Amino acid sequence: MFDLGLKDKVAVITGGSDGLGFASAQLLSEHGAKVVICGRRGDYLKEKAQIISNKTNNEVLNVQADVSKADDCKKLIEETISRFKKVDILLNNAGASAAGMFETVTDKIWEDDINLKIMATIRMCRLAIPHMKLNNGGVIINATIGGGKAPNAGSLPTTVSRAAGINLTKSLANEYAKDNIRVNTICIGLLKSAQWDRRAGTDGVNELYKQMAKKVPMGKVGEEIDYANLVAFLSSDKSSYITGTAINLDGGLCPVV
Repeated sequence: MFDLGLKDKVAVITGGSDGLGFASAQLLSEHGAKVVICGRRGDYLKEKAQIISNKTNNEVLNVQADVSKADDCKKLIEETISRFKKVDILLNNAGASAAGMFETVTDKIWEDDINLKIMATIRMCRLAIPHMKLNNGGVIINATIGGGKAPNAGSLPTTVSRAAGINLTKSLANEYAKDNIRVNTICIGLLKSAQWDRRAGTDGVNELYKQMAKKVPMGKVGEEIDYANLVAFLSSDKSSYITGTAINLDGGLCPVV
């Protein structure tokens, strides 16, 4: 395996028990990082942490937390520091698709989406950055979408909250570059994930991916490992001169760079 220099780095991954977050947690653990994953389902989270640990022979800490709640964000970082004494990498991965036409989106839907995707990221960064500064640097990666740059009709509120996430990424990158804290965002396109699996069901997911692939210039839906590979690269010193970027991971789908 190509050495990314991640051994004994401490990586906190929100939404780490499924899909893209789980794939990232597993790959970082394979590279030697001490991984912390959170999720809302306690027993399920423990099972997934054990799967990673069994495969990589590396320590994985699971913390039951709903990052849309401020107290749970605080608990996640506190338990990480209690166990590992530092935070090197923060992957703000938690989120769910919420897309509708403007007149159908209620205040509650707006508030829930902003709280999960923006306020959770703000809180996690605010909690992690002081520890990164004490540790002479760190890496923050925010999951967003290409629609945050170029929204389609019927894509609210997700595209608004993701646009805010892109802005937050650049703002934090500029503010904390002097502290050797790099902040980037991955603008996800159509990638296979647990969310799509749940939505389509076991019998229908392959057909769903087949139809989705027709929208992508490369003619295929991305894999979870494509996201995890980019997370690992951005987490490593191999990307030490990259900060404040919004990288499209979408097979060419987004119409803007």
